[in-house]
Amino acid sequence: MILFDAIFNQESQEKVAVRFEQQRITYAALREQTLAMARALRFLNVERGDRVALLLNDSPEFVASFIAIISYGAIAVPVNMGLRADEQRTILNDCTASVAISEAESSETLLKDLLSLRTVVVVDRDQEKESTTETQSARRTHREGGQTPGSKHVWALDELLAESASQLPPAFTNPADDDPCCIFYTSGSTGDPKGAVHRQADIFYTNETYCLEVLKLRESDRVFSSSRLPFSYGFGNAFSFPLLNGCTTILCREKPNAEVISRVFAEHQPTIFFGVPVIYRLLLDHHRDVAALDFSSLRLCISAGEALPALLGEEIEEVFGVEVLDGIGSTEMFHMWMSNYPGAVRYGSSGKLIKGYEARLLDPEGNPSPEGAEGNLWVKGASAALGYWNKPEVTAVTFIDGWVRTGDLYRQDADGYWFHMGRSDDCFKSSGQWVSPVEVEGTLLKHDGVNRVAVVEDFDGNGLPCACAFVIKANNDQADVELEEQLKKLARETLPRFKQPRRYVFVDELPYTATGKIQRFKLREGLKESPIDFGQGAANRSPVRFS
Repeated sequence: MILFDAIFNQESQEKVAVRFEQQRITYAALREQTLAMARALRFLNVERGDRVALLLNDSPEFVASFIAIISYGAIAVPVNMGLRADEQRTILNDCTASVAISEAESSETLLKDLLSLRTVVVVDRDQEKESTTETQSARRTHREGGQTPGSKHVWALDELLAESASQLPPAFTNPADDDPCCIFYTSGSTGDPKGAVHRQADIFYTNETYCLEVLKLRESDRVFSSSRLPFSYGFGNAFSFPLLNGCTTILCREKPNAEVISRVFAEHQPTIFFGVPVIYRLLLDHHRDVAALDFSSLRLCISAGEALPALLGEEIEEVFGVEVLDGIGSTEMFHMWMSNYPGAVRYGSSGKLIKGYEARLLDPEGNPSPEGAEGNLWVKGASAALGYWNKPEVTAVTFIDGWVRTGDLYRQDADGYWFHMGRSDDCFKSSGQWVSPVEVEGTLLKHDGVNRVAVVEDFDGNGLPCACAFVIKANNDQADVELEEQLKKLARETLPRFKQPRRYVFVDELPYTATGKIQRFKLREGLKESPIDFGQGAANRSPVRFS
């Protein structure tokens, strides 16, 4: 099946598909935009299998371009707009994209150090804004028919669409079973991002499993996701799920902070909201400290990216009256394979395995973990990626005999609920016994003085491993030393000695990926760069820095 046909088979083509700022775009109008983009690809001589990068904010242009690219037979490569320019270029060089469709503010970074890139299509949302000298020069190069080695053809999107309007739209053909259609790069929570290669069938499979089984979308649903389209979680949330089911997606190009989300709720009244734990914490703080949020239109809230702390989930439901369904998915599997279900939420868990997926827990030696014990989570399902782009060695250790190594440590209870115990590479041994950072964090979050916390491995004065807690205080008026003593007391009362943090570092922020995952490796690096003396009190410690 082709994504174009699957989306534009709605009975009512006049139903609103996309709400974007003041625009209300129907399925019929979105179909025409998609066909126009397909003509443009043909005009640019894009061939099947070519990589086309999307450096676009969440917008109708992103949606129309993505559908056109993969239905045409090329490979779409969404790129996170929050990355630095050098990080974006690293991804573009890795996938060897030949064409990039870019927001105007990002286009200048594409004109250098990208040998494979031959064409840049610029989406300029400010028509009054003058093009830069470099962009103007590149456009003249195209119009005059010349191109020097390393130079790029640069088109304004509106000019390209006008020039290619006379082209016949390409004939979309069904892909082969293993034809790649898109490359989604991982968020980089453990280091450099890797490009997971997916097929069109993977998009449909996640819709047939998680979406139909858990979300049960209604035609009247309006969906909004704070996680962005360049991530597989955000893509399913705000693109494939609503559009494959004839619903309306709400897109916002601004960074989704609490003020922006509050405005979207007021203007568009979504019925389903997707977020990550850090976003839910920000919304709760905004509601209590800044201005009341209106959740009255919502029938479901979804959380993923990091394990949702039980207390946070309970607080959201108590304050706003909406269940939060926590679940787990991954870029490698394209979306969720475990989730809580409406009316059967168990906060602190990732819910139950979704039909169509298998899971198993293995110990460090690769043997099945005993019943009820922690183990490394492996998952199997038809939405698994073909592998990582251009990384055969890493692919070989992650994708094995149909199973995907998730890198997560889990346990399953007698009722079939699964509990996230942390990333396998974030867990560590202290006094010869395994410590799960998530478990320790859950204990410390029970203290009213803690807003957010992250636990990582550190080493004591004798070089022995121990736990270190990075803490964001809920009340800045409370002294660090006082709160540290209270947290030590709480840990002594609730945790065995080897799990109790030996150090507490009070910080103003924690490093997150764009998908809301804590980058614990940066915290560990920060400790190495700014060692802390065990003899010092919290108030006198040198600050730990992370980039």
